[in-house]
Amino acid sequence: MKHRCEWCGEDELYQQYHDTEWGVPNYSDRHLFEMLILEGAQAGLSWITVLKKRAHYQKVFDGFDANKIAQYNEQKISQLLDDPGIIRNKLKVNSTITNARLFLELQAKNSSFSDYIWQFVDGQPKINHWKALSDIPVSTKESDQMSKELKKKGFKFIGSTICYAYMQAVGMVNDHTIDCFRHQELL
Repeated sequence: MKHRCEWCGEDELYQQYHDTEWGVPNYSDRHLFEMLILEGAQAGLSWITVLKKRAHYQKVFDGFDANKIAQYNEQKISQLLDDPGIIRNKLKVNSTITNARLFLELQAKNSSFSDYIWQFVDGQPKINHWKALSDIPVSTKESDQMSKELKKKGFKFIGSTICYAYMQAVGMVNDHTIDCFRHQELL
């Protein structure tokens, strides 16, 4: 029996996400954009709520194609707000469009969004050695800086706590506890 981080509990979807994706360094612009949007959607909710809706998000948000999302109009926004398969919060839906446009701007100004976002950890995952879930911070100086810079550029739903959860999700930090089998695998 594999020992996992305690946050994923016994839920199979959570365990699969934990075992295959969470904490794995990812440099794909499309994936990094998707996770930025999903972490923002999660604000005020549990991650499992978003994870259960993820496949539907991928469908109705055009596979997280930022070029398409940046073009969404009022009709598309109304469709999204009527869709029970996503979190129907007008501010969050509108922030997805805003963030898509800003994401494209950053992509154009840098060689990639990945290069821009990974600069906050000098391009390499930060390896932590937490003994317990209670040891893991909700934000760090790196997530504070990321949040500050992204807010300055106009991004929404991008506070420091969201940024840190994002950093964990895309592998910018390895926050698997040291007794978790994934901690060692991701070194």
